Amino acid sequence: MVTSTVTVPSGGAALTGDLGLPAGARGVVLFAHGSGSSRFSPRNRAVATALREAGFATLLLDLLTEDEDREDEATGRHRFDIGLLAGRLAHTVDWLERRPQTADLPVGLFGASTGAAAALVAATARPRRVSAVVSRGGRPDLAGDALGLVACPVLLVVGGDDETVLDLNRRAAGRLSAAHHVHVVPGATHLFPEPGALEEVAALAAGWFREHL
Repeated sequence: MVTSTVTVPSGGAALTGDLGLPAGARGVVLFAHGSGSSRFSPRNRAVATALREAGFATLLLDLLTEDEDREDEATGRHRFDIGLLAGRLAHTVDWLERRPQTADLPVGLFGASTGAAAALVAATARPRRVSAVVSRGGRPDLAGDALGLVACPVLLVVGGDDETVLDLNRRAAGRLSAAHHVHVVPGATHLFPEPGALEEVAALAAGWFREHL
């Protein structure tokens, strides 16, 4: 296992990420964190660990710079800018293609909360490179008209007790023309803190990427 902290250029921004590259990786999964979160999210790091154990490289990326993050503590302006976040994800997909270690690996996107919408929009911008998307407690509805343009398979994982988000996911799924599935984790709430809930998310993600990458 090779791990490193990397810097990804995106427009005028320099984004910081943690790249984990197991030997013989079968693909690379790029994480899109939700509003107010970062690459240090314990939930996404737990999922990333499970994915690496399943043979996938992972890139946990801060989609906002430190200055933008500080500004957003007051305004929240950037973290809900789906177009900005999706563009930075697309630039990171390009960056992965330029690196010798990841150039030949198929790419999957894992999005949480607003990051799920950004992942779906990014998938439409890089249809040749993005092979699958997984959303955890996401807001795919915020992808808007891009939902109908997504070409790769999409897995939407939602807690059974996260009723509002579950309804939004089901509505968004109805707008997807690509292969998709809504998986409900019984008794789980938005952040999946219940015993075994996050482990179920990780297993589902690994299975989806194993099938579609």
